[in-house]
Amino acid sequence: MSERDSCKICEKVWPSDDHYIGDLGLTKAYLFEDQFFAGWTVLIFQDHRTELFQLTRNERELVIEDVSRVGEALTKIFDVRKINSELLGNQVPHMHWHVIPRLQSDPDPVQPVWCVAHEPVLLTAPLLSERIFRFRSALGLSSASPRVS
Repeated sequence: MSERDSCKICEKVWPSDDHYIGDLGLTKAYLFEDQFFAGWTVLIFQDHRTELFQLTRNERELVIEDVSRVGEALTKIFDVRKINSELLGNQVPHMHWHVIPRLQSDPDPVQPVWCVAHEPVLLTAPLLSERIFRFRSALGLSSASPRVS
């Protein structure tokens, strides 16, 4: 079994299709399931790669543009004090960025989100749809169906 065969992203197990925002080019945007940090977004690189250095220079530039574009859209939707952008991959070894708005109302703005104790906030279907609609509007995207491979 290859690394790609056991990848939750390549197997389309995560993220959930109902959290799909849109196709940005080299990445696809999804709302993170836990919306305690309102607007937390995950950008999934469309091909299975695990490291930034595996991309061409042009791909790296385009991915950073996608991350920047999402960060800017978040500032149009929420009262943001800072955007955190993180590329990890320890738990899910497929290149994906977490773009997390730290709001004015953030309970612990100097701590990484991973260290802020909280109960997960799962949006109801109507709130999820509304947030995705607002996000698509801020990104200039039309409604789109998720993952077509």
